Order: sequence, then C-alpha cells, then structure tokens
Amino acid sequence: MPPADTGASVTDRAAASPQSSTDTSPSAAAPDPESGKLRPGGPGYRRMSFALFAAGVATFALLYSTQALLPAISSDLGVSPDQASWTVSAATFGLALGVIPLSAVSERFGRRTLMTVSLSVAALIAMLVPFAPSLGALIALRGIQGVALAGLPASAMAFLAEEVRAKALVAAIGLFVAGNSIGGMSGRIVTGWVAQAWGWRAALAAVGVLAVVCAVTFRLLVPKARHFAPRSVGPRALARTLGGHLADPLLRRLYAIGGLFMTVFGAVYTVIGYRLVSEPFNLPQGIVGSIFVVYLVGTVSSAAAGKLVARTGRRGALYLAVGTTSTGLLLSLSDSVSTVLAGLVLITAGFFAGHAVASSSVSRTAKTARAQASALYQCAYYVGSSLGGALGAAAFHAVGWEGTVLLGLVAMLGAASITLYATRKAVVERRLLHLEKAA
Repeated sequence: MPPADTGASVTDRAAASPQSSTDTSPSAAAPDPESGKLRPGGPGYRRMSFALFAAGVATFALLYSTQALLPAISSDLGVSPDQASWTVSAATFGLALGVIPLSAVSERFGRRTLMTVSLSVAALIAMLVPFAPSLGALIALRGIQGVALAGLPASAMAFLAEEVRAKALVAAIGLFVAGNSIGGMSGRIVTGWVAQAWGWRAALAAVGVLAVVCAVTFRLLVPKARHFAPRSVGPRALARTLGGHLADPLLRRLYAIGGLFMTVFGAVYTVIGYRLVSEPFNLPQGIVGSIFVVYLVGTVSSAAAGKLVARTGRRGALYLAVGTTSTGLLLSLSDSVSTVLAGLVLITAGFFAGHAVASSSVSRTAKTARAQASALYQCAYYVGSSLGGALGAAAFHAVGWEGTVLLGLVAMLGAASITLYATRKAVVERRLLHLEKAA
C-alpha cells in the first residue's frame, strides 16, 4: 500500500506534479515526494511547532508530576523511597504498555485525532490524581494516566515524519523534545513550591491545570494532516510489522540506546530529591523543585541536535552525549551543591541530545509503518525510565547515591558499546566496498 508507506495520498501525489502523466517530454519533471510538506519558514510550520511543543510540555509535566514530590509523599504516607518511586514508574510503565497498541489505532484514526484524545484524557485524570486516598490508589491512577499518555509520543513522531520535510525532521523532533524538557522543568518547579506552601496534593492539582491549558492550546493550533492515509492494522499485521522493525539491526540498536539513556535519566531524577532534602544539603522542598531549572539545558541541547548531527554524524553525536552524561554522573557524587548542580546540567544536556538523535534516527530509518517504529522506540525508552526509577531508588535505599550513579554509569557503558559496535561495523563495510571496487 504505497500511500500508507510514504505517508502521501494519491491525490497529494497527483497535485504535486505540474506535468500531465502523459507528458513524456525531456522537460517533464518527476513528482516531488515532499511537495506540500511543512518546512521552516513555510505556512503552518510555526503553528505545528507550537502545538507539538505544548503537547511535549504536557507529556513530561504529567508523566513525572510526582517525581519532585517523592520525599513529601514518603513523609505523608509513611512509605520508603523505593515504594514511593512507583508513582513515577507506574506512569512510565503504563505508557510503555500502551504505546504500541495505540500506535496501531493511530494508523486507523489518524495521528492528530489520537494525540488530541490522549492529551484530553490524561489531563482529566490529572484532575483526579490529587484526591487519591492511598498510595495504592495513587499508583493505579498514575498507571492509567500513563496508558492515556501513550497515544502522544509515537503519534507525534509519526505525524512529524509524515508532515515535515526530511531535512527539517531532526529540528522539528528536537522542538517536540524541547517541549518535553520545558514540561519536566516547569512541572517540577511548580510542584516544588506549591507543595512547600500547600502540600503535595495541591501541587498535583496545579500540574493538572497546566495540562488542561496545554491540551486546549494543542487542539487550537495543530494543523490538519495532509499526508496521512488511514489503514486498518489487525493483530497479525501488527505483529508482522513489529517483527520487521525488530529484524532491522539499526533500529534494534537505536531502541537499546534510547532505553539506556532513559535508564540514567529515570534513576537520577527519581532519587535526586531524596538526596537534596537530606544530609549534607538539607534543602527545602521549594528549592529542590527549583533545581529542575536545569531542564532548560535539555531544551537547548535537544533543539541543537540537528546541527550536532550535521557536524559530527549520528554516532559522533551519540559519543558526545554519552561522555557528557557520564561526566555529569561523576560530578554529582560531590557534597557541594554547586558541583551537584553542574553534574545535573551535564546529565540533562547529554540525555536530551542522545534522545533527540536516537528518536529522529528511528523516524528516518523506518520507511514504512513509522508509527509502529516510533512506538517500539517509545516502549524501550519508557521501560528504561521505569527500570531506572525503580532500580535507582532501590540502589539509593540500599547503599546511597553512589549506587544510583553506578547504575547510570553501567547504562552509559552499554550505550557506548552499542555505538562503538556500529562504528566498527561501518568501517569494515566501507573497507569491503573499497576492496570490491579495487578488484
């Protein structure tokens, strides 16, 4: 089904060609497969960017709304850090479970429709979360909220891959990821100060209001899809599609790299609040929430990922992201607040750069069923977040911050090893090709 594979309908293709199909003259130009797609400076691109930015803000603000509040939740409900951490891991695990089936739904009903419904339902649940009577109820609501949010990430990547010109794709996805970083930052800062004044339940209510505003903004600004062709995806067809993507070694490597980066991010930001409110820092909840202003670094690094790839190549950018994140982890071992903050800056910059490079590479590598390719990436990514949050909190509960850092360094070693394998493989292939040409 060519229209589904390329993302362009037959009508779009016909409109893209200025020549009649019977014109066989030498001047007859081939149809431009990207005719009508959005480009920077073109009509609709700015509205699309703001809409997806708002969706990104809501996604991370909701998904990690309890993360900065974990010490307060532990104190109020009388639970340990590893128990409270499941209010974060339940949401990310729910998203990981829902992202693949909902990506199939997006093939039938459209990316724009699914993103609108997902964001609206997640915002509605956010208004119920503050009233959870117990830890179990809170974890259950957060899990359901994660499933609701699952319609956003994979659909957003596929929407951009279909509606934006290929040369602008990394930058467009970088803006969506930048929205993620702004959402993560603003959600944590707001919850930190609101919790200090009125408690963690009021803080969660404030995030719910933010999500409602983002949902309305997204619906008003997001442009209609012009290059989407609906198709039904049954269970067998979905299984074949997923199997085809998993058979691609490059996609497998990208999925693993995304999951490993998110393991570090989930571990660090789930546990850092506990570290900063205890000895030797003893920071108040509001100040701890404000520490997350370092997410602004993620906004810059993810938006600049396209330029980084242009200069160093995809693997070079990933090496730089791994090195930056690992350096930040080591700096975070210090007992100086300023040094820990510098470490968080580097961790955040490295993570968002690595995520933007890996996720955009998935969208460019998959030539068919992009929603499912992106969904597999998101599944690996949020499984990494769930494992990172749970294992990072368990390591902190058992041996302290050093255990959390060790977990992060092991994950970065894995990402570096995968990238190194790909580099060596590419070198060998180039040498073989050179020998064949010489022969």
